[in-house]
Amino acid sequence: MTENVLEVHELAKRFRRGELYNSLRDLVPALTGRLFRGKEDGSLKEREFWALRGVSFSVECGEAFGIIGGNGAGKSTILKLLTGIMRPTTGSIRVAGRISALIEVSAGFHQDLTGRENIYLNGAILGMTRDEIQKRFDAIVDFSGLEEFIDTPVKRYSSGMFARLGFSVAAHVDPDVLLVDEVLSVGDYLFQRKCMERMHAVIRNGATVVFVSHNLREVANLCQRSLLLEHGHVETIGPTSEVIQAYYKSTESQRSGGVNGEDKQVMITRVSVYDDTGPQVEFESGSKLHVTVQARAMAIHDDMSVVIQIVDENQYPVFDTCTQRLGAGAIRLESDQMLICTFELNLNLASGTFHVNAFLYRYLTEQNYDRWISAATFFVSGAPEVRGIVTLRPKLAECRVDNTAEFEIVNQTFASGISYD
Repeated sequence: MTENVLEVHELAKRFRRGELYNSLRDLVPALTGRLFRGKEDGSLKEREFWALRGVSFSVECGEAFGIIGGNGAGKSTILKLLTGIMRPTTGSIRVAGRISALIEVSAGFHQDLTGRENIYLNGAILGMTRDEIQKRFDAIVDFSGLEEFIDTPVKRYSSGMFARLGFSVAAHVDPDVLLVDEVLSVGDYLFQRKCMERMHAVIRNGATVVFVSHNLREVANLCQRSLLLEHGHVETIGPTSEVIQAYYKSTESQRSGGVNGEDKQVMITRVSVYDDTGPQVEFESGSKLHVTVQARAMAIHDDMSVVIQIVDENQYPVFDTCTQRLGAGAIRLESDQMLICTFELNLNLASGTFHVNAFLYRYLTEQNYDRWISAATFFVSGAPEVRGIVTLRPKLAECRVDNTAEFEIVNQTFASGISYD
């Protein structure tokens, strides 16, 4: 049986809004009240609120566990409680082993010290001994890619260089439990990939990772299980793909339709993405994607098409098609009838985050009966050999070096059609 290295039970944290005392007359009664208040009874006093309430979960040894949720859900509060920066109002936290946090990668850096000196300073703050830092110094510098500037004061570093050095130090701490908060977004694209590879290596070496992030693609890529927080409460815990779907469902995407603001008489009720094994949020480049659109009519509708559009993170169109173009013809729905359309797509996409927009459209009158923007979201991984949005499945047919003049003349002959005697 796998051992739990992190157990959180009925965790709660209460805060007080605007707890400021600008006079001794206000401060003395407040302090006296706290002194004689006695044991907390769990009830809210004036201006108090619960940032977390009744949060329980456990993480197994060697597991990557994600925590997601909207702004203000309580994610940062959980991290501060887990690291010991704050104490819980009620509840308990049990950690088996050494815990370290990648929360603020450049915290503790001194602007006037060099990169070399800051590695020792930051490593000590993160709990490493001097011997540990010396053993890992070369690996830290190599990982950061800042060998050329390691003896330059960090105040002359760019923000990207600053973040790279901070993450490189933090990534070489050797904890039993590693807390990660949004730091995998530092640096450029290649360095971000490097960070993710490092996190996978940490997990393979047996460490447990708790990853708190708004980057759902990285959560899906890194974590087997996740927790969804909403307003300080646990909404759901389970496989990451299911938790992410629950998150998107709880933050329902933009809906609009009707004519001149009238109520819709036909509407999209559900859009889902899946593969042959069932609902998914992460797909390999080149795999099959199924998109199912369901709609219901409250009145008779003639000459209607179902349109799906794949867009990138910025809603830039990548692809679209519709039932009419695929040979289904005009669709007619009677009152109270349900429509189910499933599209099968080949995912010739490069790595990235993509959304599905769905429309009920009448081409004859160019009328939108209903539309659902970002009705479903999925992530594509793989295709490391390409950059951009799509992949054309490149293959290297030839790559050679030839410095002869004869080779240049032959190529000119083919290009111009001129023959040389």
